Amino acid sequence: MRPSPRGRRARRVPSAGELGQGSVEVVAMLPLVVLVAAAILQLLAAGYAAELADHAAEAGAVAMLQQREPTDAVRDALPGWSRERVEVEVRGRKVEVRLRPPALTASLADLLASEATADAGRSAASSPSTRGAGRAP
Repeated sequence: MRPSPRGRRARRVPSAGELGQGSVEVVAMLPLVVLVAAAILQLLAAGYAAELADHAAEAGAVAMLQQREPTDAVRDALPGWSRERVEVEVRGRKVEVRLRPPALTASLADLLASEATADAGRSAASSPSTRGAGRAP
């Protein structure tokens, strides 16, 4: 190749085979790109489910303090798609929530399930009276 008048080299034109090679490489990478994107979306869904489970457990504990049904409050605190994916267990003054995120398979949803617990504290009947607090006997 001869240098151009301005000192640059002339551009080489790629052959038809070289252009086809680039297309093959792009097509070969597509499954990997799709797999990585699906994994990222799955992790985002799992993180969102963890936040929802925590919020729902807190709503259940607050409902318990307000003398309402904690299970109903947990379900009301969740968006529609997640109400069928939640398990609620009330043990004493604790509300435990397990939420399965949307996933490609049921086993993956079970693997990525989030659990949260909220405590409503001691009941009024078991807490000590505050009358006379701070006074010496």
